[in-house]
Amino acid sequence: MVISCFRDTAVILDKEKKPIRPSILWLDQRVTLLPHMNNLKWYEKALFALIGMTDTVKYNAERTPSFWYKENEPENWKKMKYYVPITAYFNYYVTGNLAVSSADTIGHYPINFKDGTWLPSIHPKVDVFGIPLASLPPLVKSGEVIGKVSKEFSLKSGIEEGLPLYASGSDKACETFGNGCIENDMASISLGTACSIDVVSPKYCEPETFLPSYQAPYQGYYDLEIQIYRGMWMIKWFSDNFGAVDIDNAKKSNLSIEEYLNLKITSIPAGSDGLVLQPYWGPGLSRPNAKGSILGFSAVHTRYHLYRAIIEGIAFGLREGLDEIQKKTHKKLDHIVISGGGSASDVFCQIIADVFGIKTVRASTNQSSTLGGAMSGFLASGVYKTPEDCVKNMCSEGKAFTPDSKNHLTYDKLYKQVYLQMFPSLKKVYNNCKHFYLQETGQEK
Repeated sequence: MVISCFRDTAVILDKEKKPIRPSILWLDQRVTLLPHMNNLKWYEKALFALIGMTDTVKYNAERTPSFWYKENEPENWKKMKYYVPITAYFNYYVTGNLAVSSADTIGHYPINFKDGTWLPSIHPKVDVFGIPLASLPPLVKSGEVIGKVSKEFSLKSGIEEGLPLYASGSDKACETFGNGCIENDMASISLGTACSIDVVSPKYCEPETFLPSYQAPYQGYYDLEIQIYRGMWMIKWFSDNFGAVDIDNAKKSNLSIEEYLNLKITSIPAGSDGLVLQPYWGPGLSRPNAKGSILGFSAVHTRYHLYRAIIEGIAFGLREGLDEIQKKTHKKLDHIVISGGGSASDVFCQIIADVFGIKTVRASTNQSSTLGGAMSGFLASGVYKTPEDCVKNMCSEGKAFTPDSKNHLTYDKLYKQVYLQMFPSLKKVYNNCKHFYLQETGQEK
């Protein structure tokens, strides 16, 4: 048995290991107004300022649930004995052992991703997250046994008592494995609520400065991952705000809203007639003050241009992520495998192929994360001896998409001459937007 779950969702437990309150999910946007920087020691503040990470540190601290609990629910925080990733609680519920894989502890936790250990108390990041080290669960390496299915859980579930539960990896890492991407000349793209691009490497290195690699769901390898926090979520954002008529028409045509909109944008040329979108609806670690931008509006543009520009903007963002990863791996990409809900769209897959200019294939299943978790379990239990054996016996590729050379040329120019110039040109404007918002809401004096 293997359990892999979505990331960055903590459960706070009392001394009897019972949940104190519902979890705050990873996509939740609530922040705390506590003076986080005052939580840091003077030399930690100086260090973060010296390396230009003050805004990033503040951004992380604001979004760490521990600070929110302290500010808004101090009574629950006082009851807290254990602060654990949600997978750790599931592991406990199944086996009675409160532990978690070191490869499945992604998010706002004080962890050394290279070694798979909690950071020592003297490390500056411990104060950034504000989580008592004593409340964190034991870490188990990928492929090792976390525990065995308990009698109590067996009676509830019908799953065999005594079945070993193996430590696996995070959602995206399992998805990368399930896509068969185990070499650093292959990239796995996940088109989910959050979109990501992952490349596996035997060497630990940061895909972006101060952004860690994550452990793969098998030992000795790391996932270099860059994420677009608001990925396919933007499709729903578009339909909720601009698609009322299209939703009705889609129902009349017996189509999903995505299928209907995909048909509408096939006649729009690559580049959306000069409309370029940067998908920073949820800012990243290296750009904590960034906002989403849409550039190039003119009278020719319709809401369908905006919809296509969203898809193209996500593809540009993923290509930007790959550029950063390749600076570290120094390896040219051979091909891309796409999975996740968005991969069902031929239009989206073709746009990615055209933006990257690389052979692109759709995963054979839309449940690649589940498949990758299963593969890690077969590897851990000895059914297969190597990750290569797992891929050979359990993975297959779906439909292939060949880049259109003309479209790739258009996208390449837009990417280099417009998209990559947007954030540097607007950085100061983004900072002003943030300060204006804080002043208007009374969060900045």
